[in-house]
Amino acid sequence: MSNTDDHVPQPEPKTLLLVDGSSYLYRAFHAMPDLRAVPGDPASAATGAIRGMINMMQKLRKDVRADYAACIFDAPGGTFRDELYPEYKATRSPMPPDLRTQIDPIHEVVRLLGWKVLNVPGVEADDVIGTLACLGTRHGMRTIISSGDKDLSQLVNESVTVIDTMNDRRRDVAGVEAEFGVPPRLMVDYQTLVGDTVDNVPGVNKVGPKTAVKLLQEWGSVDNLVANADKVKGAVGENLRKALDWLPKGRALVTIRTDCDLKDHIPGFPALEDIVINGQDSEKLKEFYERYGFKGLVKQLETHDVPPELLEEHQSRKKVGPGERQPAGLFDEPDLSGPSQVTNLQYDTVFTWEAFDTWLARIEAAPLVALDTETNSLDEMRADIVGLSFSTEPGVACYIPLGHNYPDAPEQLPLEEVLAKLKPWLENPEKHKLGQHVKYDRHVFANHGIEVRGYVHDTMLQSYVLEVHKPHGLASLAERHLGRTGIDYETIAGKGVHQITFNQVSIDKAAEYSCEDSDQTIDVHRVLWPRLEQDSKLKFIYDLEIRSSEALYRIERNGVLIDGTELERQSKDLGHRIVQLERDAHELAGQPFNLGSPKQLGEILFVKLGLPVVKKTASGAPSTDEEVLEKLADDYPLPAKVLEHRSLAKLKGTYTDKLAQLAHPRTGRVHTHYAQAVAVTGRLSSNDPNLQNIPVRTAEGRRVREAFIAPAGHRIASADYSQIELRIMAHISEDEALLRAFRENIDVHRATASEVFGVPVEQVSSEQRRYAKVINFGLIYGMSSFGLARNLGIENAAAKSYIDRYFQRYPGVKTYMDETRLAAKSRGYVETVFGRRLYLPEINSPNGPRRGSAERQAINAPMQGTAADLIKLSMVKVQETLDREQRRTKMIMQVHDELVFEVPEDEVDWLKAEIPRLMASVAELQVPLLAEIGVGANWEEAH
Repeated sequence: MSNTDDHVPQPEPKTLLLVDGSSYLYRAFHAMPDLRAVPGDPASAATGAIRGMINMMQKLRKDVRADYAACIFDAPGGTFRDELYPEYKATRSPMPPDLRTQIDPIHEVVRLLGWKVLNVPGVEADDVIGTLACLGTRHGMRTIISSGDKDLSQLVNESVTVIDTMNDRRRDVAGVEAEFGVPPRLMVDYQTLVGDTVDNVPGVNKVGPKTAVKLLQEWGSVDNLVANADKVKGAVGENLRKALDWLPKGRALVTIRTDCDLKDHIPGFPALEDIVINGQDSEKLKEFYERYGFKGLVKQLETHDVPPELLEEHQSRKKVGPGERQPAGLFDEPDLSGPSQVTNLQYDTVFTWEAFDTWLARIEAAPLVALDTETNSLDEMRADIVGLSFSTEPGVACYIPLGHNYPDAPEQLPLEEVLAKLKPWLENPEKHKLGQHVKYDRHVFANHGIEVRGYVHDTMLQSYVLEVHKPHGLASLAERHLGRTGIDYETIAGKGVHQITFNQVSIDKAAEYSCEDSDQTIDVHRVLWPRLEQDSKLKFIYDLEIRSSEALYRIERNGVLIDGTELERQSKDLGHRIVQLERDAHELAGQPFNLGSPKQLGEILFVKLGLPVVKKTASGAPSTDEEVLEKLADDYPLPAKVLEHRSLAKLKGTYTDKLAQLAHPRTGRVHTHYAQAVAVTGRLSSNDPNLQNIPVRTAEGRRVREAFIAPAGHRIASADYSQIELRIMAHISEDEALLRAFRENIDVHRATASEVFGVPVEQVSSEQRRYAKVINFGLIYGMSSFGLARNLGIENAAAKSYIDRYFQRYPGVKTYMDETRLAAKSRGYVETVFGRRLYLPEINSPNGPRRGSAERQAINAPMQGTAADLIKLSMVKVQETLDREQRRTKMIMQVHDELVFEVPEDEVDWLKAEIPRLMASVAELQVPLLAEIGVGANWEEAH
């Protein structure tokens, strides 16, 4: 007889969300820049941890649905563990003063955001969390603990999971065992054996994670291990027996309590109704935000004060599409200076020619149209169009599906016919277009034989110019400037190995997603463009970026021809060299070992050979990083061999083995991607493959450039600026001695050596010139006397003397550096010669190393940024000249201060005369710009 109750659906268990507030606030403090209630005033209240905490709590609330929730902090004062073991946590550094002052405000704002806040005197946060998690299990709840603390793994069971949102780590039962090698039920035993260095709790001497796992697998538990301690052999057994008296106390210290009495802090305890998650107190939140200078959050409240449950439902969707390379960051401050006025959306899906003609007429009549492609690949050279969306005003957009081919997909308009009808508008430069990362879309259209013209705006580049230090993806821009959020790409396509390509996404979902892309793009533009128009310098930089995007599209499209046979030959040679270096290293070590294993290398260097330990890793082991090996290589042969082995192995794996494989099957060329909106200095980033990091200081690295060749009847030409950053330094600092050296075309390094060493220019030795060159470039990058001493292999006192003499001879440079630091501290940014703003969030940080790094960046960034502006100006001017004169010469690469060309032999003489002239004329500085050019059969020969 069947039981009908078996078929009654069971209700979903409720969710209890427990936040390790102490873990959160430290993360917020260390992750955020040095924000102040009064920006730029180091004497005003620190607010970075508060701001980070708000972002983290808001994000967690959006990401995790919960019925009950609490944020738990450590209370000041001792606990039972301090009484049990006075040395508990004795090695921990005191809380930074700037964090201590933010604790109370953090508690306050977390409460205002709707969370129950718990900080129980005499009880650690972990124990409160353990008690509530255990209680949640007894009430049949699913418990989620949000923390980066691995100790909480001992609480995990089938109904309790720990999530680490900062590292995207999930510790469920399987996750704990995969990470630590033991199931959650043995985590207390594991921690008892290993100890806890953070809390100063000893374990068994020299028993690390691997040994602890091995012991527990063999004996099943610490209790059984202790009972059989006399049977454990070797040093492990000896150390175990020495620790037998300690282990019960150690176990008590690492065990999280689950039986705390919380009735004085949670009314109705052990019931949990008092920690139900609440709505935020908007009125008091506004007062709080105003008090601490969070203007963006105030505007967010004023314009978007909606019920939290509706806000969460809407904001749980974020867009990440093919054109975006940078997702929004957790710690971005929203700036809702131009909130969207969109209230109703009109999104059309075009299936008929009648609907197409209606939209084409609207597009042709609009003064500016946002355009977005949906494709089947992120590789812009291989991507095919699946659909197109257009928006003529915020809230109004259409999607034209063209290549969705999943089962039962509706009939769509034919791709080639649609593109043929759109082509006149797309290729008309008078029809103004807008996009988000338009370079990608230009490639996609080019794959279909269409050269789009009339792209006058790119919201990604608008953001890059206005707020270089923030993310520039569309989702981040829409949320930051409009208070709008959208559909996450993974929501419609899935994630990981289960993610489908866009042509398999249902048209109804694809239409909403793509229309939203174009709609938000034109909406963001209406906020950002007026800000650029109001600042002539930033408008100039934005115009330069737009024109650079055009030139870079052409460079990427051209690609560079690669000699696969030459690379194969180099790979074989490198392979032989690598094998021989490995043999040499084994001979020097007196035994074979894995050169790629830091542990084995460390044992050989520091245990067997007894080499001095230069520095240690975070875990306390002797470091074998490149800096350490370079220092040791001055005196010992084995580290030198290991360094050479690493260098050649990287060269082989990154370039000689792979470059030819990256050639496009249609063109036979390598097409790098230049990321334009990444580096804060304005420099470009090359990837897939990276052509800017070939190690040309070595003969083997330079040889790789021999594989970059010209086709028959052509040559490779390389043009680069000579000593560009030193020339910029002379211009910016207005130092008379530096200006004179460049104006009179004197070797600047000889001139510096003459000044520093007090000898006539003609008597400067090659060694003195080498020293002067290191000083010239070192000071540009903020090198200290210690760094100079190490670089030159001299005493610190001598290096300091050289720097002092340098500044005596070049007082203008010293004045520039001092004034730049002060200006950066006051404004929070520095500028290039042309007005590009380079923000320095850490310039007033209380953290000494961070502040020092920002001060060095303040000195160098204007020069590096100005150099980036100059090469972009050159790139644009050269491309425009090539087009105007209808030359067959092609720009094929941009590498820092260098432009590389593929030039027909009958245009070589023109190029050698004209390109240096064009590059020298793009700007008028107080010193002449000098561009030098070389020509050869390959890239290396052109140098």
